[in-house]
Amino acid sequence: MRIETDIKLGFKDVMIRPKRSTLQSRSQVSLDRTFEFLHGAKSWTGIPIMAANMDTVGTFEMAEALARHHLFTAVHKHYQHQDWAKFLNIAPRDIAEYIAVSTGTGEADSERLATLLSSFPQLRFICIDVANGYSEHFVEFVKRTRAQFPDKVIIAGNVVTGEMVEELLLAGADVIKVGIGPGSVCTTRVKTGVGYPQLSAIIECADAAHGLGGQIIADGGCKIPGDIAKAFGGGADFVMLGGMLAGHDESGGELIQKDGKHLKLFYGMSSKTAMNKYAGGVADYRASEGKTVEIPYKGAAEETVKDILGSLRSTCTYVGASRLKELTKRTTFIRVQEQHNEVFS
Repeated sequence: MRIETDIKLGFKDVMIRPKRSTLQSRSQVSLDRTFEFLHGAKSWTGIPIMAANMDTVGTFEMAEALARHHLFTAVHKHYQHQDWAKFLNIAPRDIAEYIAVSTGTGEADSERLATLLSSFPQLRFICIDVANGYSEHFVEFVKRTRAQFPDKVIIAGNVVTGEMVEELLLAGADVIKVGIGPGSVCTTRVKTGVGYPQLSAIIECADAAHGLGGQIIADGGCKIPGDIAKAFGGGADFVMLGGMLAGHDESGGELIQKDGKHLKLFYGMSSKTAMNKYAGGVADYRASEGKTVEIPYKGAAEETVKDILGSLRSTCTYVGASRLKELTKRTTFIRVQEQHNEVFS
């Protein structure tokens, strides 16, 4: 046993210090980024904000809504082959640039992935997603997937430390998902005591990834648009959102009415609700590590997306970053005890 005593920080612990700017308007800020990948062929250009691969967020409908703004969606893994066929026939031709096929690491997952990519070769992003990215089995699955699909872009996670980022990149991944326990409907930290404050995880993992030519996704922990800005400021290449994109028309999840209010069901993919739906219940040897909540119905995702993008442009103007790529270079974090005035909260 050992204890690390250096400070680890979450989004609530810091704010971004303003700097002089020559920008006259938020409209002068470009949020587009272009990435070259370590292994996967071709570059990608878009706004690097992602919908999480949860069935109450990462839906085909959400993918269409976000792609209109050049945002990305990691589509959840529970769609059937015929669902993909219908979606790709209806959706715009360039939709494949803004979606990833999600997969677990089981044998059935591997077979499903191979079938999908064989049938729909235009799909070039793979999201290999497990709660615990530290297992040897996971690393081996990444290696096999890279050997099987040498030209695809592989997203892999989740981890929170630099050495594991490096191992996954060397195993064949291009982009590493960073975050253990920060999600709004994740209870991993409560159930297991395991986790890592998200901002520090981003800073450390970004440093490791960029040293090898890879990228990271800050996955989880963003409650408000300002948190997205802090994630980018900390070095994240992409930011993945769950709860902030839940509750919309496009989000999936059951729409219910209670006490005259419209609500939508939102749950973690390791929750009892998800395991009852897809795995025949919670296995005897494990515990549920996710919540099921009812959140206010938010209507179409369009207004939420505009609010997020407008807020991020505003961040850039406060620090003088004309492009999103410059934000991390222009970011100085200051430690704080409070974030905002809560008198009317």
